[in-house]
Amino acid sequence: MGSFGKVRSRSLVLALMSVLGCGSNGSGGGGTGGSQATGGSTGSGGASATGGSHGSGGSNGTGGVSATGGSNGTGGVSATGGSNGTGGAHATGGSTGTGGASATGGSVGAGGAAGKGAAGGTGGAGSGGLGGVAGGGHGGTSSSTGGTSATGGASGSTGNTDGGALPGWVLTWSDEFNGPDGSAVDSTKWVYDTGGGGWGNNELETYTSGTANAVIQGGNLVITATSTGASSYTSARLKTLGKFSQQYGRFEARIQIPEGQGLWPAFWMLGADISNSATNWPKCGEIDIMENIGKEPSINHGSLHLPAAGTANDDQLTGMYTLPGGAKLGDGFHTYAVEWSASAIEFYVDDNLYETQTPATATGRDWEFNQPFFIILNVAVGGNFPGAPTSSTTFPQTMKVDWVRVYQPTDAG
Repeated sequence: MGSFGKVRSRSLVLALMSVLGCGSNGSGGGGTGGSQATGGSTGSGGASATGGSHGSGGSNGTGGVSATGGSNGTGGVSATGGSNGTGGAHATGGSTGTGGASATGGSVGAGGAAGKGAAGGTGGAGSGGLGGVAGGGHGGTSSSTGGTSATGGASGSTGNTDGGALPGWVLTWSDEFNGPDGSAVDSTKWVYDTGGGGWGNNELETYTSGTANAVIQGGNLVITATSTGASSYTSARLKTLGKFSQQYGRFEARIQIPEGQGLWPAFWMLGADISNSATNWPKCGEIDIMENIGKEPSINHGSLHLPAAGTANDDQLTGMYTLPGGAKLGDGFHTYAVEWSASAIEFYVDDNLYETQTPATATGRDWEFNQPFFIILNVAVGGNFPGAPTSSTTFPQTMKVDWVRVYQPTDAG
């Protein structure tokens, strides 16, 4: 999303590697909207394996269904897990079984459970910035370079059932959304962004507080976007402003997204110094971990927003992950993550690595990813990037979040 608010100014996406990163409607220039803030980074999930065509197998579950990675992709070799079997890196298969051993693919790697494909890059039109600060849109007009584009394993990710234990990582923050049904989000962890005005992207929704649009239900956070009249909508946007932020680590969430033209769900982060007039968007930096537009139901956009060198113009880097065989991200839960260090930011869907950005890939830009970032979850309606809903779009639409987890490496000082 984008700067102060969620500005989706995605102008041009240069060809960084081989294929394209984001959709064609970036948001326009201007300022950002909504209250700025600092907050926590996103939680990373447990093993989070990819299962069969739509989810994982049973107690003797089968591993991944030959996902396509990008160049140098690695994938689990479609193995079957036993009732307590374990598979490749970070992979979890059926209810207890997991995918098989990891195998390295050729120029296009086959993915199984937890298959990883480091795909080739793409250029083209960029995705919009998610932010948006009061006053106007934050989009720059400079060209953007695409990151990787990969086709992943079959849809479905089990997630980790042990409360977030992940080998090689130490859990630093999480929300499992296990409060009573009908309750509001934990106010010690989340702050509401409220209001309308377009959020710098010509969005149509008004964000509310309370449980009308964001509620705990069945162990999930449920964010509901609903129509309140002609071209009038309400939704929710939550951030960890002033509650938690972190520099570097693994940030992960298990989410089932909504579907439909004009819907714009996102799980993303902004630099904690965004409220500083000298470092507002895009100089604060933005990391879009999950960003989808309804007209592309199989595609996740992973992006970085940062300024062109020496300017305040957004010059994004972006990549895409596509489910194979026409599977839709909204058909089930998927785990979206980044692993962020001083030297690189890696993007994952269901433990499939599909994009890596580094200071070297950000040539001609100011690398702004060396400070704490906070987390944002929201569902926008309309805007420059997704376009407006049409008569085919049904409401209400929901985004369900099973958990958000944040980790640091076990060897972090």
